[in-house]
Amino acid sequence: MDFVDSPAQSRDATILELRDFSRKLVRELGFMRSTLADSDLAPSAVHAVLEIGMRPGVNARDLAQTLRLDKSNTSRQIARMEADGLVERRTSPDDARSSELHLTAQGQALRRRIDRFATEQVSSALRRLLPADQQALLRSLALYADALAQDNGAKPSAAAPGGPLIEEGYRPGCIGDIASLHARFYAAHWHFGAFFEQRVATELAAFAGALPAAGKALWLGVENGRTLASLAIDGDPHTGVAHLRWFIVDDGLRGSGMGRELMTRAMDFVDEQGFQETWLWTFKGLDAARHLYESFGFALREEAEGAQWGATVTEQRFSRIKPKPGR
Repeated sequence: MDFVDSPAQSRDATILELRDFSRKLVRELGFMRSTLADSDLAPSAVHAVLEIGMRPGVNARDLAQTLRLDKSNTSRQIARMEADGLVERRTSPDDARSSELHLTAQGQALRRRIDRFATEQVSSALRRLLPADQQALLRSLALYADALAQDNGAKPSAAAPGGPLIEEGYRPGCIGDIASLHARFYAAHWHFGAFFEQRVATELAAFAGALPAAGKALWLGVENGRTLASLAIDGDPHTGVAHLRWFIVDDGLRGSGMGRELMTRAMDFVDEQGFQETWLWTFKGLDAARHLYESFGFALREEAEGAQWGATVTEQRFSRIKPKPGR
């Protein structure tokens, strides 16, 4: 009997079958449930635990890219896992303003439990396949996963096509977001506590409540309704002196240019308003921030130990004198 090759299946039919198989895989692996892999975590958080465990020291931005999540979603996941004692942030040895993510002992225990669950799930399924079919499955899935990754990597994110937008002025929720950004960062790096968070929230609320006002402005980096970066100018037109305050950028936006863009807008503002001097407080050790300030003309004017924020640190006062015309 002659062998006759059957006609190739149409591309449309192949697409429909792959979509059907993909939906079935999602259901059978448990991704439709609110929790995954014998844990109390959502599927995205389970994947975050696994990625951090496999890549100790990964930063929030790279984690977001790996998981195909937007930065604000990733930040919320990390904050929840920190609160649950699963993840901790450590200062990057290369940049004191950047954080590396590591699993805690509790997070490592959860990762091992997830691994056991997944291994048993896959092992049970593979027992139903012949060895040759198992290898064919591996090759096919590898090809399909690589094709998806190449296609997704070539496309901009639909969730945030242009990244966070910079908005000027108060917007609902920004006070809590900014206070939270400050509290998490300075607790991790400088051991500040409730006193510091309360002070940031109280003073920022009073400032925002007075807007709009002469010589004062607030800029926010906003993505999906959340504030992920901020900077304010609190100026007094009568003295010609402005105070740069509440400058912070979420870890997921480090290296994105957000900080420099906020500084550019702020310096344009103080020059347009005619302020002769702009000053700020920071702490010794924040080298990346210092380089940014100095690139905009700020210089260190004084340095001393202080505890006005609830913990003893080496405080530094920087100021920028408005360039004179023609110089």
